[in-house]
Amino acid sequence: MPHMRNLIVPALLILLIFTSCRKDFEFEPSTGDLEFSKDTVYLDTVFTNIGSSTYTLKVYNRSNKDISIPVIRLAKNDSKYRMTVDGMTGADEDGNGVGEGRFFTDVELLANDSMYVFIETTAAISDANPEDFLYTDQIQFDSGANLQTVELVTLIQDAVFLYPQRFDDGTYEQIPIGVDDNGNPIQGRGFFLENDELQWTSQKPYVIYGYAGIPPGQTLHIDAGARVHFHAESALIAYNNALLNVTGSTTNPVVFEGDRLEPEFSDVPGQWLTIWLTQGSRANIENAIIKNSTVGLLISGNDGTDDTVKLKNVQIYGAANYGVLAYTGHIQGENVVMGSSGQACLAGTFGGKYRFVHSTFNNNWISSRQVAVLLTSYNINPDQSLSYAALDEAAFINCIIFGSNQNMLLIDKQESTLAFNYLFDHSMIRLNNQAQQNPVYNDPARFIVPYYSTGLGNNIPAFWNAASDNLRISDESDAINKANPAFLIPLDVEGTPRTSNDLGAYQSAPVPSED
Repeated sequence: MPHMRNLIVPALLILLIFTSCRKDFEFEPSTGDLEFSKDTVYLDTVFTNIGSSTYTLKVYNRSNKDISIPVIRLAKNDSKYRMTVDGMTGADEDGNGVGEGRFFTDVELLANDSMYVFIETTAAISDANPEDFLYTDQIQFDSGANLQTVELVTLIQDAVFLYPQRFDDGTYEQIPIGVDDNGNPIQGRGFFLENDELQWTSQKPYVIYGYAGIPPGQTLHIDAGARVHFHAESALIAYNNALLNVTGSTTNPVVFEGDRLEPEFSDVPGQWLTIWLTQGSRANIENAIIKNSTVGLLISGNDGTDDTVKLKNVQIYGAANYGVLAYTGHIQGENVVMGSSGQACLAGTFGGKYRFVHSTFNNNWISSRQVAVLLTSYNINPDQSLSYAALDEAAFINCIIFGSNQNMLLIDKQESTLAFNYLFDHSMIRLNNQAQQNPVYNDPARFIVPYYSTGLGNNIPAFWNAASDNLRISDESDAINKANPAFLIPLDVEGTPRTSNDLGAYQSAPVPSED
């Protein structure tokens, strides 16, 4: 008698062969009863001719029947939107093309199932409604009595685009961006601003591609309310004897950020490179916000005068590496706010001269190594040897130096006979108990009326929301009335009168209720 298992296996094979030949699903035409995850898809603001993010629409078949949707299409024949439907890229209406992303036929959807429609757009300002700059279309499902629609809406914003020239051979305009380890010049895809491009206003945003250079000896003026957007891997560079002059106001600051306007990019670090002040250049930056760069301000040597870089009412947030990275920099700052950065809010390296009054440095980056303020007298050469420069001054007066790690101030002198001068006057500094006993951090000649904090107990700044870089201090802050009145700045970073001698860049105020 044959073994029962040997009989079962051939029987299963025969069953599979026969069942694979029959038609499993009978699709019926849709009857206009589709349901959608939203009736309007709002694609967030984009710049003219710059592609948007991808947005999602979910389509549901709630019935117990497998259906076929005869047509899914964009209403406008020349639509600036494009779609993929259930992984398909579509065709043109004549069926002669593929990948058009506008027209789909006989799309099948199983009973009680759903599918995804992904939508993008690239539109010009000329495509939008001239009254409100909205560009609209709709996705049409089926037609006639069974027609169902989902609206598409996006805001197109015009801008001034600045980019390097592309030559006939396919190469791009280049400008110098430094030297390699052997001292050879490095060129990068970039351009020098022309004379008629050296005044930026608030009329339209500016979008920079590549490296935008302020020519030697020239001045770039940026007016209040101007918005400067950088494409990925882009930067603004001031060359020798050039001046960057930013004159925002407390109610109308100048904003530097990436060119992705969608809300999900509002706090993403590292979207663009930096504002780079090269050797001999200068900057006067007043009432400005610098967001989501790799390095907010890169300062690689100055001319040595006290007014080389002046920062007043400047806020720097979301730098992937450093808010300010200075090599032998010369900076004067008041009412400066630097939020979370991948390595340090402020790094004054290779000596220099720094003076900050009523400023806030708080680093809540999620790591175990970041600090708020770093001061060094050396630079690491390509062969790993060290070069030294004098730290002529590093003065922090009425400041807050805080963050999520135990030690938010790092002073690293190394061995050098050059000057290494630093002073902290009436400033709140987070250091653990061990660091507070270190002579580097408790020299009474260098730390005048310090407010040390371990992050617990006393001397807590009580920020409104440090995790989101809202570094205003509450009316319960230990920073209230702790400043040295001899160095009081009458208005805070937002232009609010200082009614008490509070540390940091902000006048204390109650945290708004969530109601």
